[in-house]
Amino acid sequence: MKSIIGLGRYIFAIPFLIFGLFHFMKASDMAAMAPGGEVMVYVSGVGLILAAISIFIGKLDKLACVLLALELLLFIIFIHAPGLGSEETMQQSMPALLKDLGLMGGALMCATLAKDDKYIG
Repeated sequence: MKSIIGLGRYIFAIPFLIFGLFHFMKASDMAAMAPGGEVMVYVSGVGLILAAISIFIGKLDKLACVLLALELLLFIIFIHAPGLGSEETMQQSMPALLKDLGLMGGALMCATLAKDDKYIG
């Protein structure tokens, strides 16, 4: 049973790796949503990919998960929350906000379970 439960961290990291790759493949499409435009899309994509790699290899994973949670919080504040003000965009913004909120909680839980506490005790 422990081996099945141990797969959770890898399964958790997969979407971030894919989302990060999407940030590079669709940067121009995402640029309109991101404060800072296309550059910030690339920067956030790098953050997602590095977090996924860190979780996969188990090095600096606690720090990576805390930073990932912070990145997701910034997505909620600057990308999803502004869309809640209009009826037209609320149906798209609310599920995305809730998804990122859940993933943020998962990242903090992953940080709690991480063993590499070199920078965060």
